[in-house]
Amino acid sequence: MSRRQKILVLSDIHYAGEAESQRAGYETRIIANPVLRLGVSLYRHFVWRRNPFSHNHLLDDFIQHAESPDFVVGNGDYSCDTAFVGVSDDAAFQSTRECLDKLRRRFPTNLQLTIGDHELGKESLFGGQGGLRLASWTRALEALGLRPFWRIESGDYVLLGVTSPLIALPVYEPETLPEERNRWSELRAAHLAEIREAFASLKPRQHVLLFCHDPTALPFLWREEEVRRKLGQVERTIIGHLHSNLFLWNSRVLAGMPTVGFLGTSIRRMSAALNDARHWRTFNVELCPSLAGIELLNDGGYCELLIDEDVSRRARFIFHRLPRATRGLENTRASP
Repeated sequence: MSRRQKILVLSDIHYAGEAESQRAGYETRIIANPVLRLGVSLYRHFVWRRNPFSHNHLLDDFIQHAESPDFVVGNGDYSCDTAFVGVSDDAAFQSTRECLDKLRRRFPTNLQLTIGDHELGKESLFGGQGGLRLASWTRALEALGLRPFWRIESGDYVLLGVTSPLIALPVYEPETLPEERNRWSELRAAHLAEIREAFASLKPRQHVLLFCHDPTALPFLWREEEVRRKLGQVERTIIGHLHSNLFLWNSRVLAGMPTVGFLGTSIRRMSAALNDARHWRTFNVELCPSLAGIELLNDGGYCELLIDEDVSRRARFIFHRLPRATRGLENTRASP
């Protein structure tokens, strides 16, 4: 009889340590245009996240309610990245370390962690500051113990974790420092080689669960011949980054839109991702929202995958709602 296993997934925790919590207004104060600054403030207040530093307790709630999982996957973005340069910033590093320490204490042997864009740095929305930094890459690997690529086999399932900012480097490259771009390209090439090898080695009976923080990376994976040949074996791709299924739905509606290059780096990056979003569906994407969700819907939580090791049936994907106010848990959606 096939053994059933439980995989818990949490994404976009955006934990705020003490130093990051002191940076109130960190995003809007660097926007020079007062009208644009007001617009971003209203968007953050009513739609996105009103207080980005007020959700640390949700990580504690998840840890408290996680009952005997076989695997736990953190799918990227562990800090608030208030300096926009990733964990090379001491405050963001402190937040990430506190977050990962909590997870590692609770799940010492069965935790896997992917790298998101906030670990490495991402230019601010409209403020034009920050971006990927090699110092953040080095610190993420050497001081925080994160791995760019990981693979686990469980029966006929193969779990793969990849680093989306590396894969999608052509989109992020304008945010890197000119003197660091050659090294970023080398890191990307090495990462893609690992991924190609992993897909090439798949046995015909094996099914893949792919963990990739930012779906912007998926069209670049689709362009890799070894990956494209085995896409039929990718049962589900678990993404984060979008925070809410509302934005996943919007991304599907806007798939194929032209890249907008005249409204700044952030709009160019997002529109470029949407231009290629038609390829997302070939990866059987499921979104694990952020723990806090978005202000408009209060739709945060974590996800659970139930798998049969002999792949006699498809993995069952379950979303567990984690309301900010009540700090309770509610099962709200399952897909067969």
